[in-house]
Amino acid sequence: MQRDHIPRDTDLMHAHDIASTTLHPFDARGIGKRFRHAAIFGALDALTPGEAMRFVNDHDPLPLLAQLRERYDDSLSIVYRQREAGAVVIDFTMLEDDNQRGGTCCGSCG
Repeated sequence: MQRDHIPRDTDLMHAHDIASTTLHPFDARGIGKRFRHAAIFGALDALTPGEAMRFVNDHDPLPLLAQLRERYDDSLSIVYRQREAGAVVIDFTMLEDDNQRGGTCCGSCG
């Protein structure tokens, strides 16, 4: 999987060290609609604090965003990069949150 870094001039809603953020691409357009939310949750659950996922979709996923806010609360930054009909790009960045993410990994993930 290709890893890019978010440019320093990016404007994020939550303050964190942007220079050290690793960005993983995720294009939801190629995933069957009935599998999308599960795939997105799985990808986000695999992120460690400081990592980000650049999400690309053909529509604005408002119900998904509500689910993400409920599931991750303040440990996930959600920033639109593009918001047009037929083209939506959102950066999801996992922030440090010891209360919600601590102790959930068995240690075999790497």
